Amino acid sequence: QVQLVESGGGLVQPGGSLRLSCAASGSIDSIYAMAWYRQAPGKQRELVATITTVGGTNYADSVKGRFTISRDNAKNTVYLQINTLRPEDTADYYCNAKSMNLRSGVRRDYWGQGTQVTVSS
Repeated sequence: QVQLVESGGGLVQPGGSLRLSCAASGSIDSIYAMAWYRQAPGKQRELVATITTVGGTNYADSVKGRFTISRDNAKNTVYLQINTLRPEDTADYYCNAKSMNLRSGVRRDYWGQGTQVTVSS
């Protein structure tokens, strides 16, 4: 089992910045990648950014150049730095851990509870 706890959301004016954090605990050795997703009101959840255990990153086109995903392995924490926020970035942001049981090969996704980001003047 993996537990994820997000923090860092809030109300921000357009053009502002936020840093979201996701602390992982439990069977963290089974995690091979972590990601941030977001879900805006009335929309489907979408992938924002991913980072692998070796630091490889990938971003949705809509956030490239403004969002940066990073990790601190010593703290078992993944971050999402969000710059130049736009009203359309308003959403609940969810941390995701992708794990694989090394014995069975079974993969599983774990989710945090979400943190709300609201961009408004």
